[in-house]
Amino acid sequence: MGKETGFLELDRKDRTYADPKGRLKHYKEFVIPLAEPALKAQASRCMNCGIPYCHNGCPVNNIIPDWNHLVYEGDWQNALEVLHSTNNFPEFTGRICPAPCEASCTLNISDQPVTIKSIECAIVDKGWEQGWITPQVPAHRTNKTIAVVGSGPAGLAAAQQLARAGHSVTVFEKNDRVGGLLRYGIPDFKMEKHLISRRAVQMEAEGVQFRTSMEVGVNISVDSLKENFDAIVLSGGAEDARRMEIPGAELNGVRLAMEFLTQQNKRNAGDDELRAAPRGSLTATGKHVIVIGGGDTGSDCAGTSNRQGAASVTQIEIMPKPPEKEDKALTWPDWPLKLRTSSSHEEGVDRDWAILTKRVVGENDVTGLECVRVEWQGGQMQEVAGSAFTLKADLILLAMGFVGPIKQGLLDQAAVDLDARGNVAANIVNYQTSDPKIFACGDMRRGQSLVVWAIREGRQAARAVDEMLMGSSELPR
Repeated sequence: MGKETGFLELDRKDRTYADPKGRLKHYKEFVIPLAEPALKAQASRCMNCGIPYCHNGCPVNNIIPDWNHLVYEGDWQNALEVLHSTNNFPEFTGRICPAPCEASCTLNISDQPVTIKSIECAIVDKGWEQGWITPQVPAHRTNKTIAVVGSGPAGLAAAQQLARAGHSVTVFEKNDRVGGLLRYGIPDFKMEKHLISRRAVQMEAEGVQFRTSMEVGVNISVDSLKENFDAIVLSGGAEDARRMEIPGAELNGVRLAMEFLTQQNKRNAGDDELRAAPRGSLTATGKHVIVIGGGDTGSDCAGTSNRQGAASVTQIEIMPKPPEKEDKALTWPDWPLKLRTSSSHEEGVDRDWAILTKRVVGENDVTGLECVRVEWQGGQMQEVAGSAFTLKADLILLAMGFVGPIKQGLLDQAAVDLDARGNVAANIVNYQTSDPKIFACGDMRRGQSLVVWAIREGRQAARAVDEMLMGSSELPR
C-alpha cells in the first residue's frame, strides 16, 4: 500500500479533454494526461483492499494494487512489468476500455474510484517513451505451426503469446492492415492507429508473420490451413451487423455504422476508402444524421459525424433512459446500468430513448424517419398512443450491435459447431471447437464484447493451444 491515508487525503482527479471546438477540427486523440506528480498522488489513493474487487472487475485480472503501489513509489519500469504480466496491450485498454475495474473499486462506493485506467495508460505510454518495451524473442523454437485467423485484439493477443512460447505463428487478416475493428471500427480520435502498428512491429520481431489482404475462406481455404498448420485459432470477430427491418430500410442513405467508421479511418490513413466500399463514398457533411443505437458505436458515429460537418446529429435508442446514478447497494461491485455520456456526446448530439422506428421516409433517398415512443413494463414494450413523430434525416446510421460472426466463407468451410446464438461453440477451459485442431476466441466465440475481453480470451486460448501441442504450458491464463 503506497500511502495508508492517501484515499482520505486526496480526491479523485482524472485526465481531461481538449476543448470541443478545437478537437472537432481533427481526428487526433484529445485526452490531456495527468502530470507525473498527479499520477503518483492518484496511485497513492489505492487502498490495497483485502479483497481487491478490481481484480474481478477487470477481465484480464490486472494486478492493479501492485502497479498502483509501484507508480506511487516511482518504480515505473517494474509497474510496467506487472501490467504486462496480465495484459499484452494496455495502451489499447488504457484508451478505449470502459474500465469495469473502476466500477468495482471499493472507493466507487462513494463515487471516488481510483483512476485505474489513466494510471494504466500512463504506465505503458512511459514504457514506450523510455524504450522499455522491446521484442521478447523466445530462446527455443518448437517447430509447431499455428494459423491465427483475424488480427483484432483476440488474434493479436493469441499470436503474441504463442510466438513467445516458441511456436511459428502466421496471422491471416482480410484487410490491408492489421488490427481488425481496433483499426477500422474505433475512431482515431479515441485511439490513434500508430499504436497498433508499433505492436505489430514488435510482434514481427518476436517471430509472428502477418499476411494481410488474405481472407480465409475466400483467398485461401480452411482445408489448406489444416494441411499446413498444426493448429488454427479462429479470432475473426462478430461482424454480422444487426439490420433494420422496416419499410424503406433499403433506401439510399440507410447505412451500417461500420461502413461509415471504416471509411473515415481509411481516409485518415491515406488509404483508398472505396476499395472495399461497394455502396460508394459515405460522409455526413451537411446532412441531418440519425444514429440508431445508444451504445459506444453509436457514440463513435456521432463524434465522426460532427467532425465531418453534419448539419445535425440525433442518437436514438429503443431502451428506456438509464438512471443518472446507480443504486450502489444493489449493483456494486458489478458493472452498473446508468446513464453514460461520452466525449462525443459532449461535442453536440441530441439523444432520445424509448424510441421505436416505424418507417424510413423518402423516394430513392432518405428524407426522414417515422418513429413512435414506447413504454417498457415488465420487460414488455408497448407503443404510446398518439406519440408518433418524424425526424428529418439525410443519413441513417445503424449502430444496433452485431448478431454474431459472418458464416459465409470461413465458418462454412470450417464446418465447426455453432452455439444457440450463432457463435462458434467452444468452452473457456480449452477453447477447442468441434474440430480438435481448431480453436476459437474473442467475439467469434463469445459474441460482441469488449476489447479487454478479447485480449483475455486470446491469452487463454493461446495457453490451450500450447497445452494441446506440447502436453503442458507455461503461458499464463
